[in-house]
Amino acid sequence: MKPVDRAIITHGHADHARAGHDKVLATTQTIEIMKRRYGENCANHFQAIAFDEPLQIDDVTITFYPAGHILGSAQILIEHKGHRVVATGDYKTIPESTAQQFELVQCETFITEATFGLPVFQHPDPKEEIKKLLQSVEEQPERCHVIGAYALGKTQRVLSLIREAGYDAPIYLHGANIKLCEYYQSEGIELGVLRKALDKVKEEFKGAIVMAPPSALKDRWSRRLPDPVVCYASGWMSVKQRAKQSLVELPLIISDHADWNELTQTIPATGAENIWVTHGREDALVHWCTQQGLNAEPLSIQGREEEANE
Repeated sequence: MKPVDRAIITHGHADHARAGHDKVLATTQTIEIMKRRYGENCANHFQAIAFDEPLQIDDVTITFYPAGHILGSAQILIEHKGHRVVATGDYKTIPESTAQQFELVQCETFITEATFGLPVFQHPDPKEEIKKLLQSVEEQPERCHVIGAYALGKTQRVLSLIREAGYDAPIYLHGANIKLCEYYQSEGIELGVLRKALDKVKEEFKGAIVMAPPSALKDRWSRRLPDPVVCYASGWMSVKQRAKQSLVELPLIISDHADWNELTQTIPATGAENIWVTHGREDALVHWCTQQGLNAEPLSIQGREEEANE
């Protein structure tokens, strides 16, 4: 993904938002996230746009709508000569407290992600996954539970789910997870008492919950925790082989992307006749769309990178 003169950014994950663009159009929260990740001057000029407020650029109208993926994430409606195109970026339709609720937008052409675009991907209720975690914490008080979670979006969602389940003890964070948690809290997202991990002696982490980026699960950082139960919060944890390869003892199937059911419910609900499928398992979803009588094709994006933000 190369820097461009004008970039319209759907959200702050690195496969969608990069430093170096001249002018950036995005929601205020996406801009603030980019500045925290890449520096205050990661673009020469930022223009903030609110949800549901049309912006006229020459003979094109652009409107941002909530995507439900992470805080500030947006779908983008492009209107030109009576034709409406929606580019979703990444999205999920299940409501939760750390992202604005997905808003269905009617259109003629729908550009959808397909990260989990296979029928096998039908994610469980995330609240039930958190129950498994807290039950394990209760049953193994002599061990520390360390949860691998992407620093932007997933960490904050898991923290919020843990708090909503009634767990009110301090939760400890790897240094890489702190800055964005502080930003979410400044935006009114309740994450409870958070403390920096490893400021205590090893034995005092028994029975505690620690959150860290997935990369920390395999390095020396995690070995300083007492007999850790390695957990990983990701939609990919439904693939047992992935969990096994990552040496995960307690997989938590919690995704910030639409699963197969959400994808196949959202696509016809938009009223779109033309479906472009990208960012994932395109073939199966394209096939499903054609079976429904829709015009569908894969849209390959150069420079696309899979990140551990699922």
